[in-house]
Amino acid sequence: MRTHALLLCCVVVAGCSSTPGTDGGAGGGSAATGGGTGAGIGGGSATGGGTTGGGSSATGLFDRIHGWNTDVSALPKSTRSDAITAQLIASGGWGNSNRLQIDFSIPIFFADSNTPRRTIVAPAGGYCYGGPDCDTVPLQMPIPANANIEGSTDLTCDVANGDCHILVVERTERKLYELYNSTATGQNIAALGAFTWDLTKQYGEVLRGDQCTSADAAGLPIAALLPTADEVAAGEVPHALRFILPNARMKRQVYVRPATHAGGPSSTNADAPPYGVRLRLKSTFDETPFNANARIILRAMKKYGLILSDGGNIALTFADDRTTTAKWATLGITAQTFNNIGVDNFEVVDLGAEIPLTFNCVRAP
Repeated sequence: MRTHALLLCCVVVAGCSSTPGTDGGAGGGSAATGGGTGAGIGGGSATGGGTTGGGSSATGLFDRIHGWNTDVSALPKSTRSDAITAQLIASGGWGNSNRLQIDFSIPIFFADSNTPRRTIVAPAGGYCYGGPDCDTVPLQMPIPANANIEGSTDLTCDVANGDCHILVVERTERKLYELYNSTATGQNIAALGAFTWDLTKQYGEVLRGDQCTSADAAGLPIAALLPTADEVAAGEVPHALRFILPNARMKRQVYVRPATHAGGPSSTNADAPPYGVRLRLKSTFDETPFNANARIILRAMKKYGLILSDGGNIALTFADDRTTTAKWATLGITAQTFNNIGVDNFEVVDLGAEIPLTFNCVRAP
């Protein structure tokens, strides 16, 4: 376990511990085939005080433009693009037998001022590994009555073996709450890390703080990068997509913006992709074999790209559709829809300087 900042523990298949030298951070979920039990970000019924029709604006979940909702379609590819993609291909490509597979298991819920609150507390073993990365607990968090934790059907979770995220958008406050490694304990919820995001704020490039993690190892808001069935049904995914790689295929001890942190990659190859790297689907990629809804996602890959956010095996993470109006099956999107799109169809863009990982989190004002 890392000593200066939050270390994100291992799940069996998709997302694993960001302990240095082990697989990478919170996230991914535990469903190898992409099925899950969570709710979609794109607007479902948040019973117990939530409202319906979550939807996304032209900028996605956040009101302002940040790294994950920046249009990069016109940017030139990085001078390091060919070397980075060639190294990723040489090391095995995407995880899970080099398939661009989708995991649908992370739940996201919507709430408002009427949603009951629960107290978030530290677990018995300590909070945030003693670092400043997380928000102070106890804190009050809206928990809709129909909410469940990732990897569970309710609010209890096997925190020893799962990432156990719970993500809630509070519309009245305009806040996003993200918990890592959480489970109910009586009327409270114990979490190893709690992170809040102001959806109206213009964050600087260090976001919540440089060298600081979040519920995802890269320090990014998970919910902002998860495509939803309702976004696709509305005709646009207005943000980058979260993607993850096995730790052995990512460059160790560095990250690039928009990331503010890295997990535990182990590759010493100079051309291995670093945390925060953005892969953009090539503009020449042929979309015609895909249905109209899949092409909406492909266009997001061309406009906003994929941002490397965590470590694990299943490359893509989409929001589950249990409470969204639209359903992935109806849209013709399955876990295998993009399986055959190889790394060679992408190029690296918007690649800034590599930042050495120190784990010395300095929170932004």
